[in-house]
Amino acid sequence: MKLQGNIVDIQNQRIYKGEITIKDGKIFSIEEKHHDINNYILPGFVDAHIHIESSMLVPSEFARIAVKHGTVATVSDPHEIANVLGVEGVEFMINNGKKTPFKFNFGAPSCVPATNFESAGAVIDSEGIKSLMANPDIKYLAEMMNYPGVLFDDDEVLKKIAWAKHNNKPIDGHAPGLRGDDVSKYIQAGISTDHECFSYDEALEKLQKGMKILIREGSAAKNFEALIDLLPEHFENMMFCSDDKHPDDLLLHHINNLCARAAAKDIDVFKVLQAACVNPVKHYNLDVGLLNVGDYADCIVVEDLIDFKTLQTYINGELVFDMGISKIESVPFEILNNFHVDKKEVSDFKLESSAEQIRVIEALEGQLVTNELIEESLLQDGNLISNIEKDILKMTVVNRYQNQKPAIAFIKNFGLKNGAIASSVGHDSHNIIAVGVSDEAICKAVNLLIENKGGICAVSDSETKTVALPVAGIMSDQDAETIGNQYAELDKMAKELGSILKAPYMTLSFMALLVIPSLKLSDKGLFDGKVFQFTNLEV
Repeated sequence: MKLQGNIVDIQNQRIYKGEITIKDGKIFSIEEKHHDINNYILPGFVDAHIHIESSMLVPSEFARIAVKHGTVATVSDPHEIANVLGVEGVEFMINNGKKTPFKFNFGAPSCVPATNFESAGAVIDSEGIKSLMANPDIKYLAEMMNYPGVLFDDDEVLKKIAWAKHNNKPIDGHAPGLRGDDVSKYIQAGISTDHECFSYDEALEKLQKGMKILIREGSAAKNFEALIDLLPEHFENMMFCSDDKHPDDLLLHHINNLCARAAAKDIDVFKVLQAACVNPVKHYNLDVGLLNVGDYADCIVVEDLIDFKTLQTYINGELVFDMGISKIESVPFEILNNFHVDKKEVSDFKLESSAEQIRVIEALEGQLVTNELIEESLLQDGNLISNIEKDILKMTVVNRYQNQKPAIAFIKNFGLKNGAIASSVGHDSHNIIAVGVSDEAICKAVNLLIENKGGICAVSDSETKTVALPVAGIMSDQDAETIGNQYAELDKMAKELGSILKAPYMTLSFMALLVIPSLKLSDKGLFDGKVFQFTNLEV
């Protein structure tokens, strides 16, 4: 098979008219050759850090859509399903991904559970990491979110890092806001990347100390604008990632969009493509071709180097996307889950109090970090209730693995004026998380998800909408178009109920993620991420 076009040679920073010959899935030859074709041929894009589960799609369905955008591979942390099902969940992701030509590169989840301050469905200890690290399908130790464990020399944490080193596999980081001597110690432990920088200065310090920095643009966390100006000087040590991308966003674009946005800022296209295509392959030692003779033919044909509209995608020389049509087929798979909780009563969400002031979580647009606010409480018959006028709404996290009393807190910036929204996608333990204007609405939404054994939903006085997620309570058994359209409808309903957030469900899913400061809610109570301990709702 032969491909003709403008060949983009990233390594030598040149573009020339040429012809590529592909034999047995690999590039047999590359020759300069004049022709009249004006498309561009370049290596495929790699998402350098993503949780496939956040697309609400199983890997095989994710692959069908990703190739439309020129993505040929991902560096995938399966810690979402691992927190629900443990090693069995990781194996499900690997095996399902292998049913497609797409190059999923899974890591061993380092923090299952993410902390000891929440209830997860499984535990992967250092012995579990030892066995995963010996598996050739596991390419790296996934993000070490327990940075306090690194800083305080926690024995289990250090053993997990040691097993990664023993197997010569990279170690991913996760250290939002970590600076100075603390980040130096974190890096010295062997941790090589971070995708959690939310300021230019933080990312620059980490780069100067030897870390690789990922520019993240997901459905909730968006750091592109804050970090992109570092790329021209530090392009050899930066990558692009989406981290968490909801299905409606994935239908629109992927890493190609970050390339287009970077190019629009007049950043040298070779530097942009170094971050999008080359650096992840080299850092993680991936079996992904880079458009050299002898490489796997993992390449894409794009219309131009401005919008990066993908015309064709090849993986191992196989045409997997052509002129708007994905050639990757849906595959059958077994549905796994771990959901054991009975329906709740409205009274379960009442919270007796006489406090005049309460701590309130402030959700921030486009960020996973939150602020802690002190606000006046609103009481009704001795029960703390939502204050719709001030947008201080009641929130709950309900343990989905066993029957426990729901944890209650209050949150600002969701903006609901009616009803409630809920999700069993609640990073990282994936308990049920809900926000609403009343105890009745919250209870109705929570019970809808218990009935479905997982999903996301919105409820009002007159309407309910649910997207069922029967695979581990976090993924659909449907295709991307179906789930993407259902999700878009649900997102629309949440905004009709008053939500002012761009991605209310994605933001909601992170409000139980204790490893990102400052104030969050687990199924065990309100948590202060700055000091890493529980705190009181009442002031």
